[in-house]
Amino acid sequence: MRTVAVLGGGIGGLAATYYLCKSPQVTKVIVLESSSRFGGWLWSTRRSDGAVFEHGPRGIRPAGAVGRNTLNMVDDLGLGGEILPVTYSHVASKNRYLYVNKQLHRMPSGISGLLQTVPPFTRPLLLSVAMEILVKKGKENDESIHSFVSRRLGKELADIAVDSLCRGVFAGDCRKLSIRSCFPLLYNAEQRRGSLMLGMLLGSGPSPVVPTGPLAQRSIKESWAQWSLSKGVESIPESITEYLQRSGRVQLHRDAAVKHITPSASGWKIHLEDGVISADHIISALPAKALSSALPSSCQPLIQQLQDISTVTVAVVNLEYEGSILPVTGFGHLLPSSEDRGVLGMVYDSVPFPQHNRPNGQTTRLTVMMGGAWFQEVFGDPEAVTEECLLARATEAVQCHLGVTTAPIWSRLALQRDCIPQYYQGHFQRVGVSVCLSRIHA
Repeated sequence: MRTVAVLGGGIGGLAATYYLCKSPQVTKVIVLESSSRFGGWLWSTRRSDGAVFEHGPRGIRPAGAVGRNTLNMVDDLGLGGEILPVTYSHVASKNRYLYVNKQLHRMPSGISGLLQTVPPFTRPLLLSVAMEILVKKGKENDESIHSFVSRRLGKELADIAVDSLCRGVFAGDCRKLSIRSCFPLLYNAEQRRGSLMLGMLLGSGPSPVVPTGPLAQRSIKESWAQWSLSKGVESIPESITEYLQRSGRVQLHRDAAVKHITPSASGWKIHLEDGVISADHIISALPAKALSSALPSSCQPLIQQLQDISTVTVAVVNLEYEGSILPVTGFGHLLPSSEDRGVLGMVYDSVPFPQHNRPNGQTTRLTVMMGGAWFQEVFGDPEAVTEECLLARATEAVQCHLGVTTAPIWSRLALQRDCIPQYYQGHFQRVGVSVCLSRIHA
């Protein structure tokens, strides 16, 4: 029987521990979290008046193996009754916007949207899609997302839609990000079918088999596009933590930063500020650079590979306004880097999840995301930038993009330092080398 140490108590570390608890081969799991709270980037503020604000992820997609797996876990944790589903027919699913040339443009959707020329695009999107099937397969083993989409669907789509998408998903630069690592489905579709369209229609390879539990079945039947929870997504790590505490097999340690790890005759020794913990196995859910600083010097090649993985910092600004202030209704809008390098996009939180509004009196909740790959260029050193500067930039963006002239009645800034790893071109090779090196040192 084995003792496993899990480094990191964010959602990744907690989820790993949840599954380890179900294994008969594991006697004990020790979770080591450096901060004072578990949950990592899943972080919700619940105000006393009932309003809920998210400082990280806010909506979770139910699709695919990962989506089903998450719903199965949420069901097992007893959170099914707190689900707030957003269906594909909901206005937040149908209406998504781009802010280009100082105007909001609704993204084309449906057959009519694909057939027509819809600003900011200069030709029907269906034309790009139809021509894609004739494009030859790329010969490189990896490519930037911008290069891949330019080659297959045209430069305009890459410059506007995909540039904006990558800023919204990765807070990153599509001219550096890897198609193979960031969008493996698209890469595999071209490699195996010679076309994105054929890959989408015929499939582009096997996917993990995950059973469809009751909640996942409900998501399919009701056509969920995304979902949240009544008290915010931080309910997931909170519920996992409670589950682990009840299991009797898990030790949970907060404020327990890992200084370094060393191999021992029976496994590993984990050195903390105030002691040493022994374990047969280690699972790391730490950011790459944090793990690199904890590894023994004998792992220098692996340390270098981990240090080469970049991350970006995102300023997440939650704003609340009195009354209904949105000129359009939808999920939110994104900006291409050519429009504004500092502001990545806005989410109109009150539209997909009105249940998170305060119950008394109409208000509008928004989240402005800023920085990412452009943080240093626009705002300077994250350690030196002031809260006043970031709040002012966020409210100015709301005024310019949405025409809102009133001041917010409530605001909260969360500066999420190094929160999103950047899978740059060639990342798959770096991961492959890291796996080989970790096996050598195991």
